[in-house]
Amino acid sequence: MNNLSDEIINSLAVNLREKIKNVCKDDINIEEIRLRSQKPLILNANNKDYFYNINSNKLDKRMNSPYIVSKEDIEQTFQIICKYSIHSFMDDIKKGFITLRGGHRVGLVGKVIVEDGQVKNIKHISSLNIRVSREIIGCSDKILKHVIKGDNQVNNTLIISPPQCGKTTLIRDIVRNLSNGNEEYGFKGIKVALIDERNEISGSYLGSSQMDVGIRTDIIETCPKDLGIVMLLRSMSPNLIVTDEIGSLDEIKALYTALNGGVSLITTVHGDSIEDIKNRKEMSNLLDKDLFKKVIILSAKKGPGTIEKIYDLEEKRWYFAN
Repeated sequence: MNNLSDEIINSLAVNLREKIKNVCKDDINIEEIRLRSQKPLILNANNKDYFYNINSNKLDKRMNSPYIVSKEDIEQTFQIICKYSIHSFMDDIKKGFITLRGGHRVGLVGKVIVEDGQVKNIKHISSLNIRVSREIIGCSDKILKHVIKGDNQVNNTLIISPPQCGKTTLIRDIVRNLSNGNEEYGFKGIKVALIDERNEISGSYLGSSQMDVGIRTDIIETCPKDLGIVMLLRSMSPNLIVTDEIGSLDEIKALYTALNGGVSLITTVHGDSIEDIKNRKEMSNLLDKDLFKKVIILSAKKGPGTIEKIYDLEEKRWYFAN
């Protein structure tokens, strides 16, 4: 049974709330609610698209009598998300997303206003993507033995995953385990610095984490990862720095800076396999055995959060999660 939070339901235009409440009764795990102006209302669950059928008031895999999202639906939802004060959320709007209480992220697109090479505003919003955030406590337990390397130390670990395969959920639980400590492995817990550029891992809302990321975790929000790494090294004396979605050469250079500072690293990257990363010139350095020791591969075929296998870059050996 799927249960969406009141925060998500109440963030929708009034005309959409009952429709979404109706489908919450269906036995699917809703991951995204896609609102596109003058196009069908689409909900994504388990990487499949479902259309809202206005005749049956249920979800349909086929586009039969779909509900068409109006411009008013988009505008009203956007106003509600911004608490009827768009100016107050301008810093978030310029980044292309707004975080709701509970850690749910609303992506937005429209007419982008650019000045001096910087995004100043996004007007005439045409699409909203509400990504449902969920935490699964304990989902990292079975691979923790590959992340921990004895005596309260951590292997530098890279997680490779296609989109929507649970990498953020996994890394969040890894952070919780390493921050709190884990009795099963005799791990006492370490100081973790989390760079949460998109507010997806901790789901911070007004400075308070909405997700359990552990008792020894310090969070820096909405900060570019290359800048955040340097700031944390100077100010928080972390044992471990964790980021999500490394994607630029500047960010990779910052990882080496952290490594030279004696800090352990855990991060993620979009991809399907080690070969995929090797073939992308800007990303190939991530597979430097001096940077990362373990590589965790998530599967796109077996459902979100499924760990396919683990590779040891030093031993050049594959492991399976179980």
